[in-house]
Amino acid sequence: MTRAEPIGVLVMAYGGPASLDEIPGYLADIRHGRPTPRAVLDEITENYRAIGGRSPLLEVSRRQVDALAEELGDDFRCYLGMRHWSPWIEDVVGEMVSDGIERAVSLVLAPHFSALSVARYQQKVADGLELYHGRIDVEHVPSYHDVPGLVEAFAARVEDGLSRWPEADRGRVQVVFSAHSLPERVLASGDPYGEQCLETARLVAARAGLDDDSWSWAYQSAGRTPEPWAGPDLGEHLEELAAQGIRDVVSVPVGFVSDHVEVLFDIDHKAAAVAAGLGMRLERPPSLNDDPVFIAMLAEVVRARVGVAA
Repeated sequence: MTRAEPIGVLVMAYGGPASLDEIPGYLADIRHGRPTPRAVLDEITENYRAIGGRSPLLEVSRRQVDALAEELGDDFRCYLGMRHWSPWIEDVVGEMVSDGIERAVSLVLAPHFSALSVARYQQKVADGLELYHGRIDVEHVPSYHDVPGLVEAFAARVEDGLSRWPEADRGRVQVVFSAHSLPERVLASGDPYGEQCLETARLVAARAGLDDDSWSWAYQSAGRTPEPWAGPDLGEHLEELAAQGIRDVVSVPVGFVSDHVEVLFDIDHKAAAVAAGLGMRLERPPSLNDDPVFIAMLAEVVRARVGVAA
Protein backbone atom coordinates (compact mmCIF):
# COMPACT_ATOMS: atom_id res chain seq x y z
CA MET A 1 0.00 0.00 0.00
CA THR A 2 1.35 3.44 -0.95
CA ARG A 3 1.79 6.04 1.76
CA ALA A 4 -0.32 9.21 1.62
CA GLU A 5 2.87 11.29 1.83
CA PRO A 6 6.11 9.82 0.45
CA ILE A 7 9.30 9.92 2.47
CA GLY A 8 11.85 12.23 0.88
CA VAL A 9 15.31 10.89 0.03
CA LEU A 10 17.94 13.58 -0.44
CA VAL A 11 20.94 12.09 -2.20
CA MET A 12 23.98 14.36 -2.11
CA ALA A 13 27.26 14.50 -4.02
CA TYR A 14 30.21 16.87 -4.19
CA GLY A 15 29.42 18.60 -7.47
CA GLY A 16 31.59 19.40 -10.46
CA PRO A 17 31.92 21.80 -13.38
CA ALA A 18 29.97 21.04 -16.55
CA SER A 19 32.51 22.92 -18.68
CA LEU A 20 35.96 24.46 -18.46
CA ASP A 21 34.32 27.90 -18.18
CA GLU A 22 32.64 26.88 -14.92
CA ILE A 23 35.89 25.90 -13.18
CA PRO A 24 36.73 29.34 -11.69
CA GLY A 25 33.28 29.63 -10.09
CA TYR A 26 33.38 26.03 -8.90
CA LEU A 27 36.77 26.55 -7.25
CA ALA A 28 35.59 29.83 -5.72
CA ASP A 29 32.76 27.96 -4.00
CA ILE A 30 35.11 25.27 -2.69
CA ARG A 31 37.51 27.97 -1.46
CA HIS A 32 34.69 30.01 0.17
CA GLY A 33 35.26 32.93 -2.20
CA ARG A 34 39.04 33.13 -1.74
CA PRO A 35 40.87 33.78 -5.03
CA THR A 36 42.34 30.71 -6.68
CA PRO A 37 46.04 31.13 -7.55
CA ARG A 38 46.56 31.18 -11.30
CA ALA A 39 48.89 28.17 -11.20
CA VAL A 40 46.27 26.10 -9.35
CA LEU A 41 43.50 27.21 -11.71
CA ASP A 42 45.60 26.33 -14.74
CA GLU A 43 46.54 22.94 -13.31
CA ILE A 44 42.97 21.98 -12.47
CA THR A 45 41.74 23.22 -15.83
CA GLU A 46 44.25 20.96 -17.58
CA ASN A 47 43.16 18.04 -15.39
CA TYR A 48 39.57 18.50 -16.52
CA ARG A 49 40.65 19.01 -20.11
CA ALA A 50 42.35 15.60 -19.91
CA ILE A 51 39.04 13.92 -18.97
CA GLY A 52 36.97 15.63 -21.62
CA GLY A 53 36.59 19.19 -20.34
CA ARG A 54 33.84 18.53 -17.82
CA SER A 55 32.91 16.47 -14.79
CA PRO A 56 30.56 13.54 -15.43
CA LEU A 57 29.54 13.53 -11.75
CA LEU A 58 26.16 15.22 -12.17
CA GLU A 59 25.13 12.89 -14.98
CA VAL A 60 26.27 9.81 -13.07
CA SER A 61 24.62 11.00 -9.86
CA ARG A 62 21.33 11.54 -11.69
CA ARG A 63 21.48 7.98 -13.01
CA GLN A 64 22.11 6.74 -9.48
CA VAL A 65 19.18 8.71 -8.07
CA ASP A 66 16.84 7.57 -10.86
CA ALA A 67 17.83 3.95 -10.24
CA LEU A 68 17.40 4.39 -6.48
CA ALA A 69 13.94 5.91 -6.98
CA GLU A 70 12.91 2.91 -9.07
CA GLU A 71 14.30 0.52 -6.47
CA LEU A 72 12.51 2.26 -3.57
CA GLY A 73 9.13 2.66 -5.25
CA ASP A 74 6.27 5.06 -4.61
CA ASP A 75 6.69 5.22 -0.83
CA PHE A 76 9.71 7.48 -1.39
CA ARG A 77 10.48 10.58 -3.45
CA CYS A 78 14.14 11.03 -4.40
CA TYR A 79 16.01 14.30 -4.87
CA LEU A 80 19.60 15.14 -5.84
CA GLY A 81 21.62 18.01 -4.37
CA MET A 82 25.25 19.03 -4.81
CA ARG A 83 27.48 20.52 -2.16
CA HIS A 84 29.61 22.77 -4.37
CA TRP A 85 27.64 23.28 -7.58
CA SER A 86 24.17 23.25 -9.06
CA PRO A 87 21.72 21.86 -8.07
CA TRP A 88 22.70 23.27 -4.68
CA ILE A 89 21.71 21.22 -1.63
CA GLU A 90 20.05 24.21 0.04
CA ASP A 91 17.85 24.88 -2.99
CA VAL A 92 16.86 21.24 -3.29
CA VAL A 93 15.86 21.26 0.38
CA GLY A 94 13.66 24.25 -0.49
CA GLU A 95 12.09 22.20 -3.27
CA MET A 96 11.39 19.42 -0.78
CA VAL A 97 9.72 21.94 1.53
CA SER A 98 7.56 23.19 -1.35
CA ASP A 99 6.63 19.61 -2.22
CA GLY A 100 5.26 19.10 1.27
CA ILE A 101 7.86 16.56 2.37
CA GLU A 102 7.60 16.12 6.14
CA ARG A 103 9.99 13.22 6.70
CA ALA A 104 13.21 12.50 4.84
CA VAL A 105 16.48 10.58 4.72
CA SER A 106 19.73 12.25 3.71
CA LEU A 107 22.38 10.13 2.05
CA VAL A 108 25.82 11.22 0.80
CA LEU A 109 27.37 9.40 -2.15
CA ALA A 110 30.46 8.75 -0.02
CA PRO A 111 30.58 5.62 2.15
CA HIS A 112 32.78 6.92 4.97
CA PHE A 113 31.98 9.52 7.62
CA SER A 114 34.21 12.50 8.31
CA ALA A 115 33.61 15.84 9.96
CA LEU A 116 35.18 17.35 6.84
CA SER A 117 32.85 15.58 4.41
CA VAL A 118 29.55 13.98 5.44
CA ALA A 119 29.03 16.30 8.42
CA ARG A 120 29.30 19.31 6.11
CA TYR A 121 26.66 17.92 3.77
CA GLN A 122 24.40 17.50 6.77
CA GLN A 123 25.01 21.13 7.72
CA LYS A 124 23.95 22.16 4.19
CA VAL A 125 20.63 20.40 4.81
CA ALA A 126 20.17 22.38 8.03
CA ASP A 127 21.09 25.58 6.19
CA GLY A 128 18.49 24.83 3.52
CA LEU A 129 15.77 24.29 6.10
CA GLU A 130 16.65 27.59 7.75
CA LEU A 131 16.84 29.44 4.44
CA TYR A 132 13.44 28.20 3.27
CA HIS A 133 11.80 28.22 6.72
CA GLY A 134 11.11 24.51 6.42
CA ARG A 135 10.28 21.81 8.94
CA ILE A 136 11.32 18.36 7.76
CA ASP A 137 12.21 15.50 10.09
CA VAL A 138 15.50 14.42 8.49
CA GLU A 139 17.22 11.14 9.32
CA HIS A 140 20.88 11.31 8.26
CA VAL A 141 22.78 8.24 7.09
CA PRO A 142 26.23 8.83 8.63
CA SER A 143 28.05 6.08 6.74
CA TYR A 144 27.58 2.74 5.00
CA HIS A 145 31.20 1.65 4.74
CA ASP A 146 30.59 -1.87 6.06
CA VAL A 147 27.20 -2.70 4.54
CA PRO A 148 27.41 -6.12 2.83
CA GLY A 149 26.05 -4.84 -0.48
CA LEU A 150 28.80 -2.24 -0.75
CA VAL A 151 31.43 -4.83 0.11
CA GLU A 152 29.99 -7.20 -2.49
CA ALA A 153 29.98 -4.52 -5.18
CA PHE A 154 33.62 -3.58 -4.56
CA ALA A 155 34.66 -7.23 -4.32
CA ALA A 156 33.20 -7.74 -7.79
CA ARG A 157 35.46 -4.89 -8.96
CA VAL A 158 38.47 -6.66 -7.49
CA GLU A 159 37.52 -9.82 -9.34
CA ASP A 160 37.01 -7.83 -12.55
CA GLY A 161 40.48 -6.33 -12.24
CA LEU A 162 42.20 -9.62 -11.49
CA SER A 163 40.41 -11.31 -14.40
CA ARG A 164 42.45 -9.14 -16.78
CA TRP A 165 45.45 -11.36 -16.07
CA PRO A 166 45.67 -15.08 -16.93
CA GLU A 167 44.63 -17.14 -13.92
CA ALA A 168 48.15 -18.48 -13.47
CA ASP A 169 49.52 -14.93 -13.16
CA ARG A 170 47.01 -13.46 -10.70
CA GLY A 171 49.01 -14.44 -7.64
CA ARG A 172 51.58 -11.77 -8.44
CA VAL A 173 49.01 -8.97 -8.79
CA GLN A 174 48.73 -6.43 -5.97
CA VAL A 175 45.32 -4.89 -5.27
CA VAL A 176 45.65 -1.32 -4.02
CA PHE A 177 42.63 0.15 -2.26
CA SER A 178 42.45 3.93 -1.88
CA ALA A 179 40.34 6.87 -0.73
CA HIS A 180 40.61 10.65 -0.72
CA SER A 181 43.23 11.86 1.71
CA LEU A 182 42.46 14.17 4.62
CA PRO A 183 44.78 16.39 6.67
CA GLU A 184 46.65 14.34 9.26
CA ARG A 185 45.36 16.60 12.04
CA VAL A 186 41.78 15.57 11.25
CA LEU A 187 42.51 11.86 11.59
CA ALA A 188 44.62 12.51 14.69
CA SER A 189 41.65 14.27 16.31
CA GLY A 190 39.68 11.02 16.39
CA ASP A 191 37.75 11.45 13.15
CA PRO A 192 36.53 7.93 12.15
CA TYR A 193 37.23 8.36 8.44
CA GLY A 194 40.58 6.59 8.30
CA GLU A 195 39.46 3.55 10.28
CA GLN A 196 36.25 3.25 8.28
CA CYS A 197 38.20 3.35 5.02
CA LEU A 198 40.56 0.62 6.20
CA GLU A 199 37.64 -1.47 7.44
CA THR A 200 36.05 -1.29 3.99
CA ALA A 201 39.33 -2.39 2.43
CA ARG A 202 39.68 -5.31 4.84
CA LEU A 203 36.11 -6.46 4.27
CA VAL A 204 36.41 -6.22 0.49
CA ALA A 205 39.72 -8.07 0.52
CA ALA A 206 38.19 -10.86 2.60
CA ARG A 207 35.09 -11.04 0.39
CA ALA A 208 37.29 -11.26 -2.71
CA GLY A 209 39.47 -13.96 -1.13
CA LEU A 210 42.69 -11.93 -1.13
CA ASP A 211 45.65 -12.98 0.98
CA ASP A 212 46.97 -10.37 3.41
CA ASP A 213 50.09 -9.81 1.32
CA SER A 214 48.20 -9.39 -1.96
CA TRP A 215 46.52 -6.09 -1.10
CA SER A 216 47.59 -2.76 0.35
CA TRP A 217 46.31 0.72 1.14
CA ALA A 218 47.04 4.23 -0.11
CA TYR A 219 45.48 7.67 0.04
CA GLN A 220 45.05 9.85 -3.03
CA SER A 221 44.00 13.30 -4.22
CA ALA A 222 45.49 15.24 -1.28
CA GLY A 223 44.55 18.90 -1.11
CA ARG A 224 46.81 21.77 -2.09
CA THR A 225 47.56 23.08 1.40
CA PRO A 226 50.89 23.32 3.25
CA GLU A 227 49.84 21.07 6.15
CA PRO A 228 50.62 17.32 6.09
CA TRP A 229 47.99 15.07 4.50
CA ALA A 230 47.46 11.39 5.29
CA GLY A 231 49.53 8.91 3.31
CA PRO A 232 51.01 6.97 1.76
CA ASP A 233 50.14 8.86 -1.39
CA LEU A 234 49.07 6.55 -4.21
CA GLY A 235 51.93 7.58 -6.49
CA GLU A 236 54.51 7.12 -3.73
CA HIS A 237 52.96 3.77 -2.84
CA LEU A 238 53.35 2.59 -6.43
CA GLU A 239 57.03 3.49 -6.21
CA GLU A 240 57.31 1.44 -2.99
CA LEU A 241 55.62 -1.54 -4.65
CA ALA A 242 57.90 -1.28 -7.67
CA ALA A 243 60.92 -1.29 -5.34
CA GLN A 244 59.58 -4.60 -3.94
CA GLY A 245 59.49 -6.07 -7.44
CA ILE A 246 55.73 -5.76 -7.97
CA ARG A 247 54.85 -4.98 -11.58
CA ASP A 248 51.09 -5.70 -11.73
CA VAL A 249 48.49 -3.62 -9.84
CA VAL A 250 44.71 -3.38 -9.68
CA SER A 251 43.48 -0.02 -8.39
CA VAL A 252 40.18 -0.12 -6.47
CA PRO A 253 39.28 3.31 -5.01
CA VAL A 254 36.83 2.26 -2.29
CA GLY A 255 36.40 5.86 -1.14
CA PHE A 256 34.55 6.75 -4.34
CA VAL A 257 31.31 5.41 -5.79
CA SER A 258 31.13 7.49 -8.98
CA ASP A 259 33.20 8.58 -11.95
CA HIS A 260 34.68 12.04 -11.40
CA VAL A 261 38.00 13.81 -11.57
CA GLU A 262 39.59 12.05 -8.56
CA VAL A 263 39.11 8.76 -10.38
CA LEU A 264 39.28 9.68 -14.06
CA PHE A 265 42.30 11.95 -13.71
CA ASP A 266 44.03 11.14 -10.43
CA ILE A 267 44.07 7.40 -11.14
CA ASP A 268 43.53 6.94 -14.88
CA HIS A 269 46.01 9.66 -15.87
CA LYS A 270 48.23 10.66 -12.95
CA ALA A 271 48.71 7.31 -11.20
CA ALA A 272 48.75 5.49 -14.54
CA ALA A 273 51.63 7.72 -15.70
CA VAL A 274 53.57 6.95 -12.52
CA ALA A 275 52.98 3.24 -13.04
CA ALA A 276 54.04 3.39 -16.68
CA GLY A 277 57.24 5.16 -15.69
CA LEU A 278 57.98 2.37 -13.24
CA GLY A 279 57.33 -0.37 -15.80
CA MET A 280 54.13 -1.39 -14.00
CA ARG A 281 50.81 -2.48 -15.42
CA LEU A 282 47.97 -0.64 -13.65
CA GLU A 283 44.34 -1.65 -14.19
CA ARG A 284 41.29 0.08 -12.72
CA PRO A 285 37.90 -1.64 -12.97
CA PRO A 286 34.84 0.57 -13.56
CA SER A 287 33.42 2.72 -10.77
CA LEU A 288 30.24 1.54 -9.04
CA ASN A 289 28.08 4.26 -10.62
CA ASP A 290 24.59 2.74 -11.10
CA ASP A 291 25.61 -0.89 -10.55
CA PRO A 292 22.39 -2.70 -9.46
CA VAL A 293 24.12 -4.27 -6.43
CA PHE A 294 25.22 -0.83 -5.23
CA ILE A 295 21.81 0.74 -5.85
CA ALA A 296 20.04 -2.09 -4.01
CA MET A 297 22.40 -1.52 -1.09
CA LEU A 298 21.54 2.20 -0.99
CA ALA A 299 17.84 1.33 -0.98
CA GLU A 300 18.39 -1.10 1.89
CA VAL A 301 20.21 1.61 3.87
CA VAL A 302 17.44 4.16 3.26
CA ARG A 303 14.68 1.76 4.28
CA ALA A 304 16.55 0.69 7.38
CA ARG A 305 17.06 4.31 8.43
CA VAL A 306 13.32 4.94 8.57
CA GLY A 307 12.22 1.43 9.55
CA VAL A 308 10.40 0.61 6.32
CA ALA A 309 10.41 -2.98 5.08
CA ALA A 310 11.22 -3.78 1.46
